[in-house]
Amino acid sequence: MPARAWLGYADQMSGVPWLILPTYNEAENVRAIVLAAGEVLARASEDGYRVLVVDDGSPDGTGELADALAGEHAWVEVLHRSEKNGIGPAYLAGFRHALDRGAGYVMEMDSDFSHDPADLARLLAAARGEADLALGSRYVPGGGVRDWGLLRRFVSEGGSTYARWVLGLKVRDLTGGFKCFRREVLEAIHFDSVRSQGYAFQVELTYRAVQAGFRVREVPITFREREHGQSKMSWRIAAEAMWLVPRLRFR
Repeated sequence: MPARAWLGYADQMSGVPWLILPTYNEAENVRAIVLAAGEVLARASEDGYRVLVVDDGSPDGTGELADALAGEHAWVEVLHRSEKNGIGPAYLAGFRHALDRGAGYVMEMDSDFSHDPADLARLLAAARGEADLALGSRYVPGGGVRDWGLLRRFVSEGGSTYARWVLGLKVRDLTGGFKCFRREVLEAIHFDSVRSQGYAFQVELTYRAVQAGFRVREVPITFREREHGQSKMSWRIAAEAMWLVPRLRFR
């Protein structure tokens, strides 16, 4: 068996977690977030781990900084994409890359420290336990948000409530992007039919996992506003979620 094929087979058999970090203009954060995540995963996974930075052609040099990290650490990889066309396509590219290399678990996390890297260990433990999909939840007991204004809270909580009502789900935090999938969950989702490009992508993947019969567990987390860089949230992204959610239910 070729060396790369054997590496992928070994990753799958031993349950190696891959963390996917999508980036666009995250030069102020990328080095710190990769190193922080790697430190947590090194303690949480005796079988090894990988961190994959998926950069959408950042003009601020994020991709080059990620390449430098990959040169320093064997557990870091970088996937360069030529254009910025939404967080959904970026994650799907990362998922394909990780699955092709035999990932046992695939994790999502924002690259700006709004998600605490320390919580990676709890998500991975949940997915290695009774959950097929463990998601970091702001809206279950023990979870919460910090440094948000009333409008941001209304949009986020309202979006999750709306999606939960339309889709008939019990999951309370449907719009969050801090997750750990067992390999089997992503294999059951046909990526080519995923419709959303923005943050509705998070709703769609959780809905598809539930529809396929997988077990979802919400792990309480505290979400913090980013300290550096600019948020990628926009009204266009919110509008996409509004019209896409009913189409998921009644397709």
